[in-house]
Amino acid sequence: MEEAFEKTLVLVKPDGVQRKLIGTITNRFEERGLQLVAAKMLLVNKELAEKHYQEHKGKSFYNGLIKYITSAPTMAMVWAGEHAIEAVRQTVGKTNPLEAAPGSIRHDFALLTSRNLVHASDSVETAEREIALWFKEEEICEWADHHHELIFGKN
Repeated sequence: MEEAFEKTLVLVKPDGVQRKLIGTITNRFEERGLQLVAAKMLLVNKELAEKHYQEHKGKSFYNGLIKYITSAPTMAMVWAGEHAIEAVRQTVGKTNPLEAAPGSIRHDFALLTSRNLVHASDSVETAEREIALWFKEEEICEWADHHHELIFGKN
């Protein structure tokens, strides 16, 4: 894998897992040409949830967010590629599914912000912090994609 590739965290939140959309969501990122380098399903404990959503502490929706993310399994993944953060966020769509672009995951499968299926890191700094929260370094499997030049080649 190219060293210059960005990495980003994606969570299929409890509503996406319960609705059995993990494969559908994963497929969207693979079709974009992104590379899955880490994945695991887990029941999120309160400590991890609070660290992950620390920037929302004190907001009116914080307690509900913590309760929700710890309520059922979550699928955590790290995706890599050139412009991975922007590409993932574009594929996921705006936070409010009713404002998300047609063809995005949230537009196609969600109706409410409180049940918008997916979390995606919003910046390089956030991605680095979130990946370190959810994955140990040895859980990230960097591998050579034999289609790299076809997807990311420059003319």
